[in-house]
Amino acid sequence: MRDPRRVARTIRALAPSVGAAIASAVLGLCLVRRVVPPEGLVESNDVAGNYLQTLGTIYAVLLAFVVIVVWQQFNDARSAVEREANEVLDLFRTASGFSEPARGELRKQLQTYVSAVLEREWAAMARDENGVFEEVWSVFDRIAEVLHRCDPEAEREISLYCEALSRLNDLSDVRAVRLSTSRMKIPLALWILLYIGAVVTVGSMYLFAVSSFTVHAIMTGALAGAVSHVLYVIADLDDAFAGDWQVPREPVERVRAHMERVVLAGDGRRSQ
Repeated sequence: MRDPRRVARTIRALAPSVGAAIASAVLGLCLVRRVVPPEGLVESNDVAGNYLQTLGTIYAVLLAFVVIVVWQQFNDARSAVEREANEVLDLFRTASGFSEPARGELRKQLQTYVSAVLEREWAAMARDENGVFEEVWSVFDRIAEVLHRCDPEAEREISLYCEALSRLNDLSDVRAVRLSTSRMKIPLALWILLYIGAVVTVGSMYLFAVSSFTVHAIMTGALAGAVSHVLYVIADLDDAFAGDWQVPREPVERVRAHMERVVLAGDGRRSQ
């Protein structure tokens, strides 16, 4: 069941853009009907109908294509976050098999890395701040430095060391994917096409000869509202780490909480 507060927040965010689109479309219809009365458009009704059908089909296909693209990008970003959280947790568990001081150092650096991602990098992804990305990369590099200083001797530790190196490489790869997906945006040229297409498609409704202004306004406003709603969804999904609908932080937060519990439990056993 959806959170009522989240639903209310989404409606509040969506209402201004959809409402403004409907109001603008109806206001434009008022101005056009003052200049061109419906009687003057009766003869061109069939032509306008065929034109709007062709234009509407093309624009609908374009909207559907863009929605699919941004939805896939959003899912890729969410998948990258979940995979990164799993890789951190796997590396943390692998490090638990090391002897001290390597085990404690690796655990500490992994906790530092996860905290840096949540507290600094998450907000930076919404603003595309490359400087913060480089700072967190340096935190990640310290994990590699600790691991490279390890000198396993027993056969069990050698196996764990090889597994940890593999997990570290996988973590580096999925981190790069997450940062890449945070930078993926719809090109400006495509945004221009979407907005111009919206204006032309809604404006084409003005070409119909509808005797009742109320009916004409409802038809035009409904089309404008529907198109505006889709454009809002596209804009929101296009930025996976900002806006109303964001990639959830919960997978990374759960990993941080788990690591803290494990470390605290280990400290408690040693103190007894």
